[in-house]
Amino acid sequence: MKKMLKQMTAFAAVLVIVSPVFLLSAPANALDVNDAFGGDTTRQNIETNLGLGNGNKGPQEIAASIINVALGFLGIIAVVLILIAGFQWMTAGGDTGKVDSAKKTLGAALIGLVIILAAWGIANYVLKNLINATGTNT
Repeated sequence: MKKMLKQMTAFAAVLVIVSPVFLLSAPANALDVNDAFGGDTTRQNIETNLGLGNGNKGPQEIAASIINVALGFLGIIAVVLILIAGFQWMTAGGDTGKVDSAKKTLGAALIGLVIILAAWGIANYVLKNLINATGTNT
């Protein structure tokens, strides 16, 4: 019973921390249900909501936008894992098994965050030079 209460508390804490990110990042002009399956309006809404522009961007810039969104989402996941590991460590109550599990999760999340940041840096450098070399920047 105590374990379930701790899990529910941890879930509630993560929900309180993460939910503002999703609530504040909702697009102001969300897609209409009637336009969900086609038409120029839907394409323009998708491009706008994903930050892909108004059709004036080249494929390199679209790829850069998609990579930035994907790596940003992965970064959010890594930070949430770090918060969960910290919460587990704080609530371990001196139990070495729980502390070791939290340390392992924290280490993996930090390594993942470093990999995500390195991937973002490399992708940003390569795509910026590609866009400049091809002359598609607007």
